[in-house]
Amino acid sequence: MSGGALGSGRALLGLGLFLCLGGCATGLGPQGPPPESLSAVRLAAGPYQFGSRNLTFVDETRATSANGRYAGAPSRTFASTLWYPKNAVGPLPLVVYSHGFMSYRGEGAYLLRHLASHGFVVVSADYPLTNRRAPGDPMLADVVQQPADVSFLIDSVLALEADARPFPGRIDRDRIAVMGLSLGGLTSTLVTFHPKLRDPRVRAAISIAGPLSFLSRRFFETARVPFLMIAGTDDAIVPYAENGPPILDRAPTGALLSIAGASHVGFAGMAATVPFLRFSHNPDRFGCRYLEDHLDLDEDEEATALAALGGPDEGIQLSLVQARPCENSDLPRSIRPPRQQAITTLAVRAFLESALAIQSQVREAAASYLANELANDLREVSFAAPPR
Repeated sequence: MSGGALGSGRALLGLGLFLCLGGCATGLGPQGPPPESLSAVRLAAGPYQFGSRNLTFVDETRATSANGRYAGAPSRTFASTLWYPKNAVGPLPLVVYSHGFMSYRGEGAYLLRHLASHGFVVVSADYPLTNRRAPGDPMLADVVQQPADVSFLIDSVLALEADARPFPGRIDRDRIAVMGLSLGGLTSTLVTFHPKLRDPRVRAAISIAGPLSFLSRRFFETARVPFLMIAGTDDAIVPYAENGPPILDRAPTGALLSIAGASHVGFAGMAATVPFLRFSHNPDRFGCRYLEDHLDLDEDEEATALAALGGPDEGIQLSLVQARPCENSDLPRSIRPPRQQAITTLAVRAFLESALAIQSQVREAAASYLANELANDLREVSFAAPPR
């Protein structure tokens, strides 16, 4: 394997990589926006009480690959959680959330609760071979299966009979979005734009600290879908310079929301609640250490993970990758994870409303807030989009 491809492989390994885990209350306190600001109003819980229900979906049409000592299975099983607004009659928008590598479906619960309180139905599942408890240890190459997994989750939620739905409303098939963190951000990008793996039902997509460096302009020309990249400037695992600003040149429908001083690990729910992460100099220090301890893939495995996604014909160009994860051992002080997650929550809902809200005035107000007011209220934020 060439040095460039090997470096690309290692960059892909940084896909968000260890992101264990969240699902606890964020506890923003003084880390939130100014009390009298529009952002403070928008950060509040929505008009709906929310609930969650654990479900298991099984795709009998696709197999789970063998992995180490794990012999594989003839089907793919998804332990899932459905977040929903109670007593919302619909039709309701659906969002599929994808977790990071070696993580699990609850890592972004702070986002999912907020969306459910504002009328969104969100499904999040443990992917068969990339979750933290995957049989045979998490396998990066299985990311090629995850776009189809997203499509299966969409099918499964849409197919829920009325007596199986924990909410009275129905799903609006014309308002489906995807989002995810790190490897989950890549999964969301693939299911939206990949020429062979995309699902045309996706109407909006968000990648939070997801890898982008090896995706060329050709990749993003397959669909005219609104796309938001949320990236931290101090991300040590998925480096900002190669995976943030390039979206503006490569994705005609893309936009970039940058968070100055934000780390990679700071996007995970656990980072706001576990003291040694919340108050650390930079939580990516622990993330990089975790990578070093748990990810020692040989070159053949790296090549397999990359080749599974395609080549130049699919818009995959490994030559675009230069930086490797965790190259910088002198990490700057990051902003506190609760503030980082408050910004992320505000950006996510505003973007989804700007793309999916039924009423034009709601879409326009959300788009204006995302492009203007959010940065006015929170000094770390900058927003950019290419000319339409």
